[in-house]
Amino acid sequence: MSAATSVTYNSATIHSLIIKRFRGIKTLSWHPTNGVNVILGGGDVGKTTILDALALLFSPTNSTALSDTDYYGRNEKERFEINAIMALPASTEISKQLKPAWPWEWNGTEAVPPSIDEETSPNNKPVYWLRARGTEDLELIYEMIQPDGTADGLSVALRRAIGLVRLGGDDRNDRDLRLVQGSALDRLLSDKGLRSRLVSELAKSDVKRELTEDAKKALAALDVSFKQRSLPQQLDLAITGGQGLSVAALIGLTAEREGVQLPLACWGSGTRRIAALAIAEQNQGEAPITLVDEIERGLEPYRQRSLIEKLQTSKSQVFVTTHSPTAISAASSSSLWYVDHTGKIGCLHQTKLARHRKSDPEMFLARLAIVAEGITELGFISTILGRAFPLPLQSYGIHISDGGGHESALGILEALAEGGLHFGGFVDEEGKHPTRWQSLEKSLGQLMFRWKSGCTEECILASVKEEQFEDFLTHDDSHKTNFRLRTLADRLSLQEKDFAAIKAKAGNGLRQLITEAATGSIPSTVKEEEKKQYKAHAGTWFKSVDGGQELAEKVLSLGIWPTLKPEIIPFCNAVRRAVAMEESEDITQ
Repeated sequence: MSAATSVTYNSATIHSLIIKRFRGIKTLSWHPTNGVNVILGGGDVGKTTILDALALLFSPTNSTALSDTDYYGRNEKERFEINAIMALPASTEISKQLKPAWPWEWNGTEAVPPSIDEETSPNNKPVYWLRARGTEDLELIYEMIQPDGTADGLSVALRRAIGLVRLGGDDRNDRDLRLVQGSALDRLLSDKGLRSRLVSELAKSDVKRELTEDAKKALAALDVSFKQRSLPQQLDLAITGGQGLSVAALIGLTAEREGVQLPLACWGSGTRRIAALAIAEQNQGEAPITLVDEIERGLEPYRQRSLIEKLQTSKSQVFVTTHSPTAISAASSSSLWYVDHTGKIGCLHQTKLARHRKSDPEMFLARLAIVAEGITELGFISTILGRAFPLPLQSYGIHISDGGGHESALGILEALAEGGLHFGGFVDEEGKHPTRWQSLEKSLGQLMFRWKSGCTEECILASVKEEQFEDFLTHDDSHKTNFRLRTLADRLSLQEKDFAAIKAKAGNGLRQLITEAATGSIPSTVKEEEKKQYKAHAGTWFKSVDGGQELAEKVLSLGIWPTLKPEIIPFCNAVRRAVAMEESEDITQ
């Protein structure tokens, strides 16, 4: 799936990312855009795992240790793969590799072998296929796949040249502020002889001289013991390197604070993140791939907006995860992607979802989002689903959003479905756009609920017994009850507003009368200047979130639920399945 916009930069750019059996991701195929890609979704759906996969693929070292948890289902026999089809700029010196790296051609959707006939592929761009895979022996192999299907080694030098800046969510992650090989600071200083000079100077340090007398005696005794065992002799102490962090990696940036030079690694996480980005920007001509996990970590809202705006104006391809409404709102020119509860990633249409992105950004941060047609449906299904789960809905990452009306809800759901995503829907049946609604039902299955006929109020009122009408309209607030009686009396042109008089006048039409008042139906005989008044009647009844909640409570308290249960319980169970809960035969009443 690809977003609509595409900008060409003279930088390392991933056109396609394919992940197989890596950690919690069984399979993921994605065409990110060239600019800022904001990855949204609920907890434990794989957002950070995507960034971890990219970080592993472009790791500037070969020291990464794998464990069985890096394999999907902890089954190392199945192995894992991380594939990237990407454009590489000349600055990576891809054409100067010791062994030639032959490019593929990108046709807009996939990499294809190059054609010798320029007329058959005039607009195709050269790309390279990079892969990291974990073997069943927990070994990590880096490869470059050639157009003939063979695989050559993917060197550390090339991965470092591609460049990667990661502003991670881990407070300990400050590699770009230290002289770690391949870090932003290392690339900025570009002093290849520094490490050897440092080691030479440090090796000259007389560490042994600094020992206490007891420690010197212990070292001498150890030397004797080594001699007796025919081990190396003349033991001494010196600063040495080893596997893992090199000696140079112990050197990092410091900055003055109140007269004291402090390591930048000791400053706040927000400051460290922005500092790492600033270092990367100083590398003239570089536009490294940038990963930002939980961009809001350590940053106040105004700094979140500032960082998002800065990333949007950079030349780098950027991957961001966030749970911040502020960050989502600021990402006006970014591509928004949502990872749903099934692990699929899809593009959120900027134009079609722009209003919802600003009015209810929390919808795009949920594990499962449900679009309710309007405020009545929102209140109603929130209450019903609340009885279908033992804990509050937010505990499961379920968020119910107001779709803003029949047409608007349809547009939102279609925009989400375009990305191949699984959201929920709870809407009325108004007899409009049957083909479009049927298409959504086919795509979403039982997560797409639509009343068989009519709106929520109509469907519920159809099941209310005549002797329950007075209880149905009665509210805990007597003033609201009186207002409802007034709406009925006005529609009958009655001065009295007591229920007995209304019932006598309405006769067999009482159910229809209540339905029209509750839905704000406008009688055909009403004058133009009075139409607004009659339409407002719905607000006195159930046309509000509280009204929808009241409607649900009446369904349960008046014994209406058994009639509606066969229609609604499949939807409740579809929601339960979506958040890894077992189905239930009923809800708690």
